[in-house]
Amino acid sequence: MKTPWWLPFGKVPEINSKELCERLQDTRSPVVIDVRTPSEFTQGHISGAVNVPITELKSRLVSLDLNSGQPVVAVCRSARRSIPAARLFEGDGMKKVCQLQGGMLAWEKAGLPTVEPGEKTKQKN
Repeated sequence: MKTPWWLPFGKVPEINSKELCERLQDTRSPVVIDVRTPSEFTQGHISGAVNVPITELKSRLVSLDLNSGQPVVAVCRSARRSIPAARLFEGDGMKKVCQLQGGMLAWEKAGLPTVEPGEKTKQKN
């Protein structure tokens, strides 16, 4: 039986923080979808990430205008909310989907750069 997309546990493909940081330097970098709340997002996020809270993700999939071959990385605080996000993207036909292993906690622990409060943020409406 297929796991329902909305369950916050199970296995989905992952990318570690260092590899994601390297891929974001590439011209064909993945789209980073941060599924945390807007207040969590503004406290610090990966540069270029688009904030779409997990509670709104299903209803806003079309507005993201992603193509099926585009790499997408789902991000949350600790890699729990990003699991259902990755499943939802896969269910929508996305072929290159993964989550950030360990979430923003792992990204920050690795000392990788974030956009901090007061800096310009990108939020998809």
